[in-house]
Amino acid sequence: MIDKYDVVILGAGPAGYVAAIRCAQLGLNTACVDNWLDANSKPVLGGTCLNVGCIPSKSLLESSELFAHCQHGLDEHGISLGKVSLDLTTMMSRKEKVVSDLTKGIEALFKANKVNWIQGRGRLLVNKNVEVTSHDGKVSNVAANNVIIATGSSPINISAAPCDGDMIVNSTGALAFTGVPKRLGVIGAGVIGLELGSVWKRLGADVVMIEAQEEFLAIADAQIAREAQRALGKQGLDIRLGARLMSAEIQGKEKSRKVAVKYKDAKGEHSETFDKLIVAVGRQPNSHRVFESATQLVMDERGFIHVNSRCETSIPGVYAIGDVVRGPMLAHKGSEEGVMVAELIAGHAAKVNYDLVPSVIYTQPEIAWVGKTEQHLKTAGENYRTGSFPFVASGRARALGDTTGLVKILAHEKTDRILGVHIIGPQASELIAQAVLAMEMGASSEDVALTMFAHPTLAESFHEAALAVHGRAIHIAQKRSSK
Repeated sequence: MIDKYDVVILGAGPAGYVAAIRCAQLGLNTACVDNWLDANSKPVLGGTCLNVGCIPSKSLLESSELFAHCQHGLDEHGISLGKVSLDLTTMMSRKEKVVSDLTKGIEALFKANKVNWIQGRGRLLVNKNVEVTSHDGKVSNVAANNVIIATGSSPINISAAPCDGDMIVNSTGALAFTGVPKRLGVIGAGVIGLELGSVWKRLGADVVMIEAQEEFLAIADAQIAREAQRALGKQGLDIRLGARLMSAEIQGKEKSRKVAVKYKDAKGEHSETFDKLIVAVGRQPNSHRVFESATQLVMDERGFIHVNSRCETSIPGVYAIGDVVRGPMLAHKGSEEGVMVAELIAGHAAKVNYDLVPSVIYTQPEIAWVGKTEQHLKTAGENYRTGSFPFVASGRARALGDTTGLVKILAHEKTDRILGVHIIGPQASELIAQAVLAMEMGASSEDVALTMFAHPTLAESFHEAALAVHGRAIHIAQKRSSK
């Protein structure tokens, strides 16, 4: 007899496990099928984000920043540590413990909410049946009234630089180096490449980033991107734009092995040699092997599953969320979609506001934004005002010794409604939340300007930027700006 559930979810990453927990909270009989195995071949929950993505990378970013700060950032505070040494093994062990604690936490939440964790690879069959292939190869079926596909994404591989898992690696391998490479190449200067490049640069590597795009961080506001490029360049990241990779070849034997890279830019062909090479050119949806062709599930040419505004696929009662569907490949976007779909299945009203999905790059300085960029508003012909405030004028930022960057607000010229907020600087990942909240509530720049902020705080910079929209900033000299 086949077990039947109200909801079966394929995938236990941030989209899938959140959907499973919320479904269970709403009283739905829920199962979550996931095939992730850790380095010891043990089944674990959390998907890419918790195991080889968001969490371990942020752990290493934090550790590497502390290491760099102890080397170069304490003298002005009157603190002398002498020679600072790196124990990479301990740093990696800490990263693994952070990951383990969180994945075990999800397992505990599954048990508390009575979510049935089915270990193995799931595949959608016709009539909302799900085939499960366990890790030992045994095949079984479960049935559901509703199915949620949340199978995530994986790194894009390129033929010019085939990953071998040792010398040429993707983002997963870049989080597990056993030593600091003397010279490190990174293909791609996007979010993932910048974060991984920052980690190993702080730990002592000479980092060269090869980016095919002519424009640095084209997804961000242009002013913020220029500020970021200057700041990261000062730190020693060698970012080469308009550079198209031609080939990457492993040369030499055993300990003398190197990666020989050839690339082409406007000046011609160039060659570089690296101890390690990271390929970070983006991610692709894990839509292959997720369903049998007889289901006739509709996908686009890039492999994203087609869904409507409710995340329902071409098959009634089958939903898809997270990286496997349209929109930014961000954990929090997938989680919110998971909550929405759970609520909809339970008969409640729910929606996701895709106009207000915050983005963060966890470099130093951090970069964060939400809403429209200035270039987008110009292209759309929308009239707007800008207000900005530099962290160099922030008392709290000066006390922290971290004054790089600014807060920038874009507001509609007539209604004053906030259209976009862009931040580069200390704790931008935390500061952006207040911007998202304000915009979700339909706030104007005046609403923020009339709000009292504690002093001294970094958050005051958001307040001052709002004041600056109408030429009222207190702690900087400015001219009124109208566009």
